[in-house]
Amino acid sequence: MADLFTKCYEFTRADEVKAQGLYPYFRPIEDNEGPVVRIEGRKVIMAGSNNYLGLTAHPAVKEAAIRAIEHYGTGCSGSRYLTGTIDLHNELERRLAEFLGYEAVLLFSTGYQTALGTISALVGKGDYVISDKENHASIINGCMLAKGGFAQFVRYKHNDMDDLEKVLRHIPADAGKLVVTDGVFSVTGEIVDLPRLVEVSHRYGARVLVDDAHAVGVIGRGGRGTASHFGLTAETDLTMGTFSKTFASLGGFVAGPERVINYLKHHSPALIFSASPTPASVAAALAALEILEQHPELVTQLIANADYMRKGLAALGFNVYHSPTAIVPVIVGEVETALVLWRKLYDGGVFVNAFIPPGVPPNMSMMRTSYMATHQKEHLDIILDVFERAGRELGLIGDRAPTPSGIAVQ
Repeated sequence: MADLFTKCYEFTRADEVKAQGLYPYFRPIEDNEGPVVRIEGRKVIMAGSNNYLGLTAHPAVKEAAIRAIEHYGTGCSGSRYLTGTIDLHNELERRLAEFLGYEAVLLFSTGYQTALGTISALVGKGDYVISDKENHASIINGCMLAKGGFAQFVRYKHNDMDDLEKVLRHIPADAGKLVVTDGVFSVTGEIVDLPRLVEVSHRYGARVLVDDAHAVGVIGRGGRGTASHFGLTAETDLTMGTFSKTFASLGGFVAGPERVINYLKHHSPALIFSASPTPASVAAALAALEILEQHPELVTQLIANADYMRKGLAALGFNVYHSPTAIVPVIVGEVETALVLWRKLYDGGVFVNAFIPPGVPPNMSMMRTSYMATHQKEHLDIILDVFERAGRELGLIGDRAPTPSGIAVQ
């Protein structure tokens, strides 16, 4: 008789990496000042956070969360559908809809739930959901949930609009169709070819849903995201996102036509059967939105910091994947090399994210670095210095450096 737990006891890879002192995950942060955090009793420069505008440490954001707790308490004690809606939820939905240029917005408790709750509620039996092969796990799982409801789930090659058209061409014309894509892909920072995607999708009668988790506050006019970046807000049917990055909080949202948002309010189990976002979370997101509206120069500074690091790391000889966003991946190759490099960077006072398979393709392990508007030049120069020393020690740059290969460096 098979034991369900056998695989759990046989999984020892994480223990082996911990024993080598190379385990980069679940490191508890003891103090967070934004660009600098305290981990294991010492300060390190944070170069792996999605706190893109640095607002988690902003006094106005923290004060808003405190005031909300004092006024509303710590939780809402119910779902949005029943007793869990407070006036702050409605205010944030209204303000965010105005900011993004949509008729309406619906809040969810997490960004992950937003993808699950939106896709599975819209795409039902006989419908098709079409997804980029490199979409975020939350999108893929939302598509799988729709498939469990007897929808058809199809993928197209990454950011390949010719392949998307080939897929759409073979779907019955009278079937409901939803094309889902990341706006900014979270691993590489690459931006979707939205003009072509919208044109192809609408030509075949498909609606478009863009996940702007890594785009709002990063690209577009004043940080309004992917559709704004391309001037296609009116043509992009739905945009979803999260509050856990730019908005310095927790939760998610989907923006679109009022009638579609109204339908989701009454048909999305992820909304109806989940506790609503807490007062502190909503108030913090509202305060962050206000700061973004009042200080669009933060977006300019964010991209300037990321561009400085892209150029600096490439000049040192690292294999850098170039994009116009806040994400700057440094491609290393082998898993062991990536883990050792991560440890050297950490010991040098810099925290980055080590991405290894299956999160990336085989032999494509990388340091996924990401930057904040609040990084100062001195922080960035220290990061470059630590990368240079570690890279030379490992032969990743300098005379012993291998020829870059794998993901194309653009």
